[in-house]
Amino acid sequence: MGNWLTARRPRRARVSHRRGHAAVLAGGMAVVLTAGLAGPAPATTAEPGGPRPTDCPESVGTKAACYTGRDGNGAYYTIAVPLNWNGSLVLHAHGGPDLGARSDPQRSVDDLDRWSVMVAEGYAWAGSSYRRGGYGTRMAAADTENLRKLFVREFKKPRKTYLHGQSWGGDVAAKAVETYGSRGGRPYDGALLTNGVLGGGSRGYDYRVDLRVVYQYYCQNHPRPSEPQYPLWSGLPKDSTMTGADLEARLQECTGLGSAPADRTARQERNLDDILAVTRIPERSLASHLKFATFTFRDIVDKRLGGRNPFSNKGVRYTGSHDDKALNAGVRRFSADPDAARDLSYDSDLTGKVTIPVLTLHAIDDPTAFVEHEAAYRASLRGAGRDRHLVQTFTREDEHSGLSAAEYASSLAALDTWVRKGRKPTPASVAASCPAFDATYGTGCFYDPRFVPGEYASRVRARPGGHSWPAMTAARERSWGRIPGVGIAP
Repeated sequence: MGNWLTARRPRRARVSHRRGHAAVLAGGMAVVLTAGLAGPAPATTAEPGGPRPTDCPESVGTKAACYTGRDGNGAYYTIAVPLNWNGSLVLHAHGGPDLGARSDPQRSVDDLDRWSVMVAEGYAWAGSSYRRGGYGTRMAAADTENLRKLFVREFKKPRKTYLHGQSWGGDVAAKAVETYGSRGGRPYDGALLTNGVLGGGSRGYDYRVDLRVVYQYYCQNHPRPSEPQYPLWSGLPKDSTMTGADLEARLQECTGLGSAPADRTARQERNLDDILAVTRIPERSLASHLKFATFTFRDIVDKRLGGRNPFSNKGVRYTGSHDDKALNAGVRRFSADPDAARDLSYDSDLTGKVTIPVLTLHAIDDPTAFVEHEAAYRASLRGAGRDRHLVQTFTREDEHSGLSAAEYASSLAALDTWVRKGRKPTPASVAASCPAFDATYGTGCFYDPRFVPGEYASRVRARPGGHSWPAMTAARERSWGRIPGVGIAP
């Protein structure tokens, strides 16, 4: 790999009195040649406002040169370039969304720490913290693309550029694939989507809508009868001071979730049984889903959609409780505002118009982004006639926020081989390659090459029209895109 870096003359600094990072690469070339390495030496200076050298996270250590900075839109970012750089770049899209008002400078540093395996495999890595907290899929995709351009400008154009998105970041990366991947020059060569929320926003949160109304039917404490009432689809009034700990206390009061089963009252046990059975949400992630349906719903409705409702449970029949008839008669019902539903769909739904290789990796027992999101994504690409660009793999893991390092490494290697050599992987071939990487990482290989998820509606109750995919066609996206102010503002 050293020949690639030494054969190309690094880009000259754009302004004579300032050394850009491309110039730093040139200045560090003697160091690289002396040390026999293929990556840039850590910079000693940085352009004002550009990437600044910083200590790498402990998991990266001295294997790379790390940089942080803030782009022109206010998004903090972190970059790592390994000393044995293979010439290719991974652009990471983080999950969440985080709900802080501003970009979080620590978020991208923590993400580099979490996915340092990609740097260990020789890839440069770059991750944005996005320009603000809160929901905004297209905004996050744009910030990721802005970081790619910044990397090319400040360092050099990578051989290959791959997107990686985890959780909601999977939706962000998939949106970037569709938005930028088909443009002239195709800035991205492939994408790895892991535990992704690939059902999009208009349908991907329906089970949390169901949780919100089912919880309130049984618990009647969110809000309490003595408190000001508000529509459940709004999550929480904008001026509410409720905290996550407050919500957990109410959940405990109603269900005894934090207590051992033997310590719950009969009423708590029955409430918990009914809520879990009806919503199909795992007990261990019930609190996190209820928080999303409270605090993130408030962000979506109040801050992003101007108080308009994008959610509906009209026509949904709830089953699995001790008394389904009473539940369906008593649960709160509402219909979405058409313009709000359109704006959320335009921002976050996927059309399936994929033109580059996409490899997905998903834990079968993911308690947060259910594995059936993968069925929705395949159906979207199939509906667009693009499923030839997709390979999906599944593992017998039960976590959402992180998977085995060996699996990330084997998945990235399979994607890279597909892009560079045209050898499309299969679930079996990716699984077979994993043990070689596990010899290095020792985190285990849990692939199940024969697993196929059920359709999305087998896990999440479909609303009328919710069985057809994609949720937003490319033609509808083009039509909506001509409407002034459509979507969610950055």
